[in-house]
Amino acid sequence: MSLPYAILLLVTLQRLAELVISARNTALLSTQGAVEIGQGHYPAMVTLHAAWLVALWLTVGGRPVNLPLLGLFLILQALRVWVLATLGRRWTTRIIVLPGAPLVTGGPFRFLRHPNYCVVVGEIAVLPLVFGLTTLALVFSALNAAMLWVRIRSETQALYGQASSAA
Repeated sequence: MSLPYAILLLVTLQRLAELVISARNTALLSTQGAVEIGQGHYPAMVTLHAAWLVALWLTVGGRPVNLPLLGLFLILQALRVWVLATLGRRWTTRIIVLPGAPLVTGGPFRFLRHPNYCVVVGEIAVLPLVFGLTTLALVFSALNAAMLWVRIRSETQALYGQASSAA
C-alpha cells in the first residue's frame, strides 16, 4: 500500500472509531437526560465529511506526500485527541446538552470556546494539501465554513442555554 493510501486508511479508521465512540457517548448522555440540539444540520455535516474523505480517496493515487504538511496534520491529530480526552464521555459528533452540567473549561477549552472546530478547519484544509490538492482543500474549506457557521451558532445557543439554566 502506498503512503497516501496508508494515511487515508488511518484517517478513515480514526473517523469510524470516533463515530462508534460518539454513538456510545450519545446513548450514555441520553440516559442521563441529555437532549440533542440542531439535529437538522447533522446529516449535511456527516455528508460533507464523508464526501471530503471520498474525494481524497479518489484523488490521492500516485501523488507525493508533503512531509512538513503531514507533520502539521499529525499535530492537528494530537490536538483532536486532547479535545476528545478533555470532553471524555461528553464528546459526541452531535450537539448534546446535559441540563445542569457545567461547561467544560479545562484542556484546550481554557484557550478557545470551540477548539474541536479549529482542529477540523485545519484538517479539512491541510490533509488535501499534504497531497498537493489545493482545489480540494479550498472547496471543502469553503463548504466546511458554511457548515460551521450553522453548527457553531446552534452549539453556542445550546451551551449558553445550558450555562444559564445551571446558574
